[in-house]
Amino acid sequence: MAHGSKIAIYGAIAANLLIAVSKFIAAFFTGSSAMLAEGIHSVIDTGNGGLLLMGIKRSTRKADPSHPFGYGKEIYFWSFVVSILIFSLGGGFAIYEGVHSIQAPEPIEQPLWNYCVLGAAILFEGASLIIAIKTFNKSHKTGGLLSNIIKSKNPANFAVIIEDSAAVMGLLIALLGIFLSQQLDNPYIDGSASILIGLLLLGVATFLARETKGLLLGESASPVILEGIENVLHNHKNVKSFKRPKTMHLGPENILVVIELDIVEDIPLVNAEEEIARIREEVAAISSKIDFVVVQTSNTMKGETLTQNR
Repeated sequence: MAHGSKIAIYGAIAANLLIAVSKFIAAFFTGSSAMLAEGIHSVIDTGNGGLLLMGIKRSTRKADPSHPFGYGKEIYFWSFVVSILIFSLGGGFAIYEGVHSIQAPEPIEQPLWNYCVLGAAILFEGASLIIAIKTFNKSHKTGGLLSNIIKSKNPANFAVIIEDSAAVMGLLIALLGIFLSQQLDNPYIDGSASILIGLLLLGVATFLARETKGLLLGESASPVILEGIENVLHNHKNVKSFKRPKTMHLGPENILVVIELDIVEDIPLVNAEEEIARIREEVAAISSKIDFVVVQTSNTMKGETLTQNR
């Protein structure tokens, strides 16, 4: 899945870099505020792609004494940084540029530059968005796109979709703003379009920050995995009772499971240990993402904590 994420990110970086250069050239010749805001947006998206790639690479480092559960959450941290950059630099600059343009409006010159660049940019960004969605859908066979993004534990996948979607919408706003500004001979519309692009980026950044914040704080595994763990426990008749299993994503592909249970008292200690070992094995087999299984007992094996690292 990381390989697929990288393909989508590389595609987004290439598209954004080419588009950014084109937008700045068009902004220089036309003086369009919306086009300049879009150029800054593309530069930020290019840098964000680099941060996501760095997050993927750093998240694959092996566990060590200072990080015994590994570095899987690195991708969550860098995705959160991406959301901050979109909010502060992308949205903030677009709104600033729009306000400045409204305060000192200037007519757009040589608008053909804008139309050519925006048309090409929509094609490039649209292609990048399609690649990102196809990559994402490979690991989400059912359900709607938005609901799957909310449920996803891998921001490297959905961050590209969110950014590319915002880019396409921003381009359409810029195109409409430039067209109306020219047709109505009203330069204020161009500045207003820049402000709308800024507000769009603020909304996108807030959504991305909300999703990555939950992952950083430690989100539980999916209901399917939780149900599978409970089924394993129900199927062991020597398990007298158990609390709801506790799970946490240590990374997109790494899950910690903690189980608290009581074993029936009338079986030998060695049999109880074998029972718990089987539970660990069966729980670990539920998903390849389950890396750590901790089983705690409170009766005949009181005081002992059994762990498994697979």
